[in-house]
Amino acid sequence: MKNLLILMTMPMMVAACTPTVKLEAPDKPIEINMNIKIEQEVRVRVEKDLDKEIMANPDLFGTSKPAKKK
Repeated sequence: MKNLLILMTMPMMVAACTPTVKLEAPDKPIEINMNIKIEQEVRVRVEKDLDKEIMANPDLFGTSKPAKKK
């Protein structure tokens, strides 16, 4: 009788010692902070202004004069 009781309780004890993993959804929404700098427009403007200055003063910047368009 005692052996039968031990055999019946042994699986319960082994099952109680197994680790458990719980997956729970967070209570707050996931926040993704996207700090993106967009500076393409500013760069294009500066580059165009710089090209105009270089074309207007080729000797100052050490470039040759561009060929005149017909």
